[in-house]
This record gives sequence, structure tokens and C-alpha cells, in this order.
Amino acid sequence: MEFKNKTILLTGASTGIGKEIAKKLAMIDCKLILIARRTNLIEEYLSELNNIRAEIEVLQCGVSKKEDVEESMIKIKSKIKNYVDIAILNAGISYRTDITEFNSKHAEEIFGVNVMGIIYWVEQLLPDMLNRKDGMIVGVSSLADSRGHAKSEFYCASKAAATKILEGLRVELHPYNIRVVTVKPGFVKTPMTSKNKFKMPFLMKPEKAADIILEGIEREKSIIAFPIPLVFASWLGGILPSRVYEFLAKRVKVN
Repeated sequence: MEFKNKTILLTGASTGIGKEIAKKLAMIDCKLILIARRTNLIEEYLSELNNIRAEIEVLQCGVSKKEDVEESMIKIKSKIKNYVDIAILNAGISYRTDITEFNSKHAEEIFGVNVMGIIYWVEQLLPDMLNRKDGMIVGVSSLADSRGHAKSEFYCASKAAATKILEGLRVELHPYNIRVVTVKPGFVKTPMTSKNKFKMPFLMKPEKAADIILEGIEREKSIIAFPIPLVFASWLGGILPSRVYEFLAKRVKVN
């Protein structure tokens, strides 16, 4: 799907991959709705861009709060007076916790953004897309969706949930000409991953990740997974028998 003359919604637009996607889309003739909690960060990088061609609307919204998403959708309909052609649901959080810090609050925070943040937006966008029988929903999951990793149980589970939700939607919405894309990045250099204390193989710059994602959206790929070596590792890890996976995982030092 081409981006030109489309109305595109992007969540998690303040930093990381979302920031780089927004900067690239800003150079295209389109209507761009940028969603984030810290909108000041969006305003900062937009002010540094030259030759912006997009018509841009910046909205503050915490995607884990249903009422915030509903209010944002009301603003979109009143200000933009248009439907959303492409929704890139990129907002996500991650942090590693020791087993001594295992608690439901961490689970609620991670699932709130990574899972409900997708569900709340799809809930708002779907009626118009179904009515028009057109549109695209892009959800950002992760290559970490294939297994549960120590210290990242909630994150892995949230991404597995996101992947399955998007997969089900892709099948169910096919008759309505609504495309659903699942994005599964490996390690990308962002403020979120900068907190990791372990070596991240094939660490990618966010600019490169944004290029891969946008190219995949234009080609209407069902799954955009990268980089290839980690895609293979994730696939292999996913098909290993549980006993084999646990045997190997228990012998890996986790920081």
C-alpha cells in the first residue's frame, strides 16, 4: 500500500523505531497522526526537520488507557475529518525484572501497552474499516514471541499474545479487504533496549529498522521479521522440544 495521500496513524511516535518511521513519513504527501505520551519529544524532532510534506497532527495518548484512546479517536474524527487508511500500532514497553521482583503490577504495565494498546486502537478503527472494506492494521510484536525468556517472562508473553491476536485478525479480516501486518523486530538500538545489560546480537539502528518496516508495509507483507539470523534463531527456538529448550536455557547465564 502506498503512503502518498493516505491518512496514517502511528502510536509510540516519540522515540525509537516510531520516531524514525514518523520522520520518514513526514517527507511524504500524506496526513500523519502521531500518538505518544511525551508529545514534547515529537515536537522537538519535527522542529528539526526540513521539507516536511505531510499534514501532521500530534496527539497525547496513553495507549494502555481505553478512555485515552477513545478520546483520541474523537479528536481524530473532529480534526482530521477523515478515516484512517493505515494504523501502525508501534507503542511498546519492556524491562527485565529479577524473580524477587515478580509481581502483577509489572505484568499489568507491560500487557497494558503491548497488548491492550493494540486492542483498544483496533476496537476504535475497525468499524470504519469494515464499513469501507479497506484499510491496513500494522502491529509491532517481536522475535521474542517464540519462547519465554528468564527475566522477560511478561514481555515475551505480551508479544506472543500480540502475534496471535494479529494472526487471527489477519485471517478474519481478509474477506473485508483489510490487511493486517505483524512486525517482528530483533534487537534495535532504542531507549528501551539501552537498559539491557547483556550483549544484543545483530543490534540494528532504528533508522534501518524503520526502512525495513515501511518497505514491508508498501509491499503488503503479512509478516515483517528481521534481521534474518535472529528470525532463524527465533524459529529454531520455537520448534525445539520443551525439554531441549529448558536444558539449554538453564545453562545460559542471565544478567
